[in-house]
Amino acid sequence: MNFDQRGVFIAGQWHPVASHLPLENPSTGEQIGEIARGDADHIEQAVISAKKALSGDWGRATAAERGRLLSKIGRMVLERADDLAELEAQDVGKPLGQARADAVALARYLEFYGGAADKLHGTTIPYLDGYTVYTLREPHGITGHIVPWNYPMQIIGRSVGAALATGNACILKPAEQACLTALAFAAIAHEAGLPEGALSVVPGLGAEAGSALTAHKEINHISFTGSVGVGRMVQRAASENIVPVTLELGGKSPQLVFADADLDDALPFLVNAGIQNAGQTCSASSRILVERSRYQEVVDKMAQRYSALRVGAAKDNLEIGPLISARQKATVEGFLKLGGDIAGQGRIVDDAPQGGHYVAPTLLTGLAPDHPLARDEIFGPVQVVIPFDSEEHAVKIANGTDYGLVASIWSDSGARQMRLAKKLRAGQVFLNNYGAGGGVELPFGGSGLSGHGREKGFEALYGFTTLKTVAARHG
Repeated sequence: MNFDQRGVFIAGQWHPVASHLPLENPSTGEQIGEIARGDADHIEQAVISAKKALSGDWGRATAAERGRLLSKIGRMVLERADDLAELEAQDVGKPLGQARADAVALARYLEFYGGAADKLHGTTIPYLDGYTVYTLREPHGITGHIVPWNYPMQIIGRSVGAALATGNACILKPAEQACLTALAFAAIAHEAGLPEGALSVVPGLGAEAGSALTAHKEINHISFTGSVGVGRMVQRAASENIVPVTLELGGKSPQLVFADADLDDALPFLVNAGIQNAGQTCSASSRILVERSRYQEVVDKMAQRYSALRVGAAKDNLEIGPLISARQKATVEGFLKLGGDIAGQGRIVDDAPQGGHYVAPTLLTGLAPDHPLARDEIFGPVQVVIPFDSEEHAVKIANGTDYGLVASIWSDSGARQMRLAKKLRAGQVFLNNYGAGGGVELPFGGSGLSGHGREKGFEALYGFTTLKTVAARHG
């Protein structure tokens, strides 16, 4: 798995660049190297390379051939999961166990999309006498992928994997804070035999390489995961070229706990869904809504779990690692100054490196549903517990933010589950669970400020294709 950490990957080769960006280890705050500062010229070279791939071997590959190749890449990723985990832990600060789980998830995405590549079918449509009408699903062409720093491997799997399965040529711009596994993935894919130009990786700043990618007139589809502010800029840029965009922009996801819920079953989900990856998860459950009769019981039991949480360096493989940067740490600490009662808190271990970006996980109570801590995305290990008095009250609070990504309902009443699943504004609703173990097969996306379009599962394949209708008049 040899790759040039300081270069860009275009046309199946590593190319040196004139300018570089510092690479930091969030566990220590120390610079551990440099990555390429790609620019508009590199994006242009990647587009030229992608066009050649689409008119060459990659464009002529059958769906079955694409599937076999993706499956092969997935096997190679799985064989190197430990190495990829080491890179991710160093680059993102993710505890080693969580980083390895992400590598395994990347392999699973490639396995899933490899198997699905030749199963994306068109339809026949009954029409007038003397006609046969059918539809075809065809690749968009060149797809741009802007991947965030919190889950680089998983999001590469669910966006690049789906795009390659459907025959697109991909240009990937990883976040400047987390490029190593994206570069390693390019090396693995090339070693597996992915044709030149089918995948390019151009690290760099969003304002430079990212802007050049989203504004390029020959990019046919853009997939972006990141902040709401940058998502707006991506959509504006794409609108100039009338290009479809898939946006996944975050959330403020609730779990609704009713009096008849099995708390012993629910508690691990209530806590883990909020603190995984130090809370730096778009689908994190940062709001826990509890029926008033059991509110204090839930707070006390969650606080007990919080007291056992430890924060430390990625290599120590504790429950929580550092935040990605000093800037993100300052943002989270700024939120914590806005109020609320601390009901429970984890601890930063004594031997955590002094320069690391650590924040103790914090459970808050005493906040109104419209308080910024209960309404805005914090992107850190912070959860707020809020009481409710009825189903209607719970739904009103749950839907009372600008986001609509994920929700969960904890109740033994099947009727209640069905009623509320329809009423909650969320792209995914989980009943007596949260996250369903990641669910590569499960369509994922939201509404409102959470974005639009769907990733994962077969829905992602539909999103990375365009539908063509063929009407044959034969008499």
